[in-house]
Amino acid sequence: MTVPSGPTANDPAPAHDPAPAHDPGPSEGPFDLEITDRLLATTRSVRRRLDLTRPVEPAVVLDCLRLACQAPTASNTQTWRWVVVTDPGRRAALAELYREAGGAYLRQRAESGLVGQDKRVVDSAAYLNDHLHEVPVHVVPCIVGRPEGRGPEGLAAFYGSIVPAAWSFMLALRARGLGSAWTTLHLRKEKEAAALLGIPDDVTQVALLPVAYTIGADFRPADRPPVEGISFWDSWDSAPPAV
Repeated sequence: MTVPSGPTANDPAPAHDPAPAHDPGPSEGPFDLEITDRLLATTRSVRRRLDLTRPVEPAVVLDCLRLACQAPTASNTQTWRWVVVTDPGRRAALAELYREAGGAYLRQRAESGLVGQDKRVVDSAAYLNDHLHEVPVHVVPCIVGRPEGRGPEGLAAFYGSIVPAAWSFMLALRARGLGSAWTTLHLRKEKEAAALLGIPDDVTQVALLPVAYTIGADFRPADRPPVEGISFWDSWDSAPPAV
């Protein structure tokens, strides 16, 4: 797919927006809400159901990255960078760093008596730990700059300039029949990963996204607490209005 280009920060804004062909009513939006809501509600962290045998076409990854780069960045800096790893040797080395960094943590979690959804998540993470080198594509979202020395506002702007893009990438994958999972354990070995992948010292890695086609597409919304109990209106602990 081709993402159309639009005005940049240096381009003049159009004098006015053209009138839409159809003026949507107050409860009608420009997108099919059933499809949009399903995409948003069923883009899961996929580990066990990544197809380790099916190749992923570079064009698909690039399409998803083009969409990801439509996400906003602080002050329009556009400092996201993406390292796509397909070479088997480098994937194996990156997976080994992941295991060295997180293996003990995952074993401790597995032995902590978890039940239900928590146990399923840990078991799934352990599976990915064992099979990461087999996942056909690893994507490392990065951002130019370093977090050290930044205050709360600076950190919010810094990570807020890459995390939305990475999530857009994962949504785009889901829409095309692929899946991924947000993982960060390898960041305990960030310097070693940077050396492996040739990432400059002034660039920060923020995650490692294993990318593959999924086995089946019947993902469901996860169990989440009611938003009425975790959203506050006008002040903390003020309940939302009854609807």
